[in-house]
Amino acid sequence: MNRILVFVVFLPLAVVLIALAVANRTSVPFTIDPFNPGNPGLTVELPLFVFLFAALVVGLVIGAVITWIRQGQYRKLARQRGAEVRSLRNQPPQVSATALPKPNA
Repeated sequence: MNRILVFVVFLPLAVVLIALAVANRTSVPFTIDPFNPGNPGLTVELPLFVFLFAALVVGLVIGAVITWIRQGQYRKLARQRGAEVRSLRNQPPQVSATALPKPNA
């Protein structure tokens, strides 16, 4: 199943990303200062595919962090239930009188 996933998803994705990188090799300026775009201290000039890949990585990281935060309530509930299971395993079993079998007369 893992090999099928590699061939069906990751191989075409890698081909597309390589084609994108080859097609966008020209350098473009990226400036952080929106009020003075000509400021060379806050401007970086790199190939366009570097910025595209950086945006992809930043998006993946932000998505992962948001997902991790939103699933916090479920992780907390799982920890609480795990602690409850561990405490119940350490207690001796409690047998009630109604649960005992009646002796044969």
